[in-house]
Amino acid sequence: MTGLQGKRILFGVTGSIAAYKAADWVRSLVKEEALVTVVMTGAAGRFVTPLTFSALSGNPVHHDMFDETPDRVMAHINLSRESDVVLVAPATAQTISRLAHGMADDLLATAVLAARIPVVICPAMNTSMLTHPATAANIDRLLDYGYHLVQPGSGDLACGETGDGRLADWEVARETLLSIFQTQDLKGRRILITAGPTREPLDPARFLSNRSSGKMGYALARTARRRGAEVTLVAGPVHLPDPPGVELVRVTTAAEMAQAVFDQAPSMDIVVKSAAVADFKPMACADHKIKKTGQGLQLDLVKNVDILATLGSNRRPGQVLVGFAAESRDHAGEGQRKLREKNLDLIVVNDILGARTGFDVETNQVTLIDREAATPLPLLSKEATADRIWDRIVQLLAAGFGDALV
Repeated sequence: MTGLQGKRILFGVTGSIAAYKAADWVRSLVKEEALVTVVMTGAAGRFVTPLTFSALSGNPVHHDMFDETPDRVMAHINLSRESDVVLVAPATAQTISRLAHGMADDLLATAVLAARIPVVICPAMNTSMLTHPATAANIDRLLDYGYHLVQPGSGDLACGETGDGRLADWEVARETLLSIFQTQDLKGRRILITAGPTREPLDPARFLSNRSSGKMGYALARTARRRGAEVTLVAGPVHLPDPPGVELVRVTTAAEMAQAVFDQAPSMDIVVKSAAVADFKPMACADHKIKKTGQGLQLDLVKNVDILATLGSNRRPGQVLVGFAAESRDHAGEGQRKLREKNLDLIVVNDILGARTGFDVETNQVTLIDREAATPLPLLSKEATADRIWDRIVQLLAAGFGDALV
């Protein structure tokens, strides 16, 4: 089950060339089993036909303010009453102006004016139009109304220019929708998360590392942001898209990750160390590529700083500290030991030997161990696992566990 399954989306499409992207958005929503009803302005129909959106959504498209069909006579009122959220994408400068001034001169504007549900606006227009003081003032007014704004992207525009004003990527808009439907129980919390592997250079061509993909840490960052947190993600070298709305700090080595974490941690309410940091590094990195000699190669290794143990020794009162342990045996025993030795509030233990719980897979099955209990979770997606972890952290915060043993 996804966060959008069963959600009733009233999707407003306006007269922009970006309307063709809205068709893909509708397809994505339906794929997630959201229930989509499309309202089009007259100008939108000049770019994409209503038949396209009807076929993609599986529902009739609404566009006529004075439709005489009996079940559509009060569409301007009933559409929003029968929906969970209004999503206007693309939102042109004209539509934004209409909504900002409370006009009711077409079906979409009237439906939004009558809405008592969240409204999400996704602007798309030429850069000069977007930055004009009138548009800026209209957007500010919509924000004052409590509408949610998905910032437009930057890049090549249909007019041939390059700049701000592109319709945002679907993943960015999706995160806004998911945030609307998510309890904001981390609102106001500052959270630091680490993710991915580190790389310890051996020579200019080689390094020591591990199989961590960073997917679990990125899932934690996305889900925390949806729950209202201000999130900073310190990530090793991974091949994942940046989580929307998250401050991303990129590092490569364990030393770089340690420095970034120690710089950020003092101001954080919660620190979650999900990165797979290399325990050792070569004593020295060769200046040139090490050549084959026909004989074995001996590596002299030295320990990297234990970031989590250092955080446990130095954390401030009230800060919640969470660790991860990727284990191949004695999961509970290793988890309990690390919880005590590193002064943690919670440790998340997972089996790296499992075919669906190890590195670089989409699912995970973990055990949450705190100072009172061990809670095994079922096999879940990494995002669902992340939400279960945040549920437990919220409980710990309510119980004052951030002050334990500091």
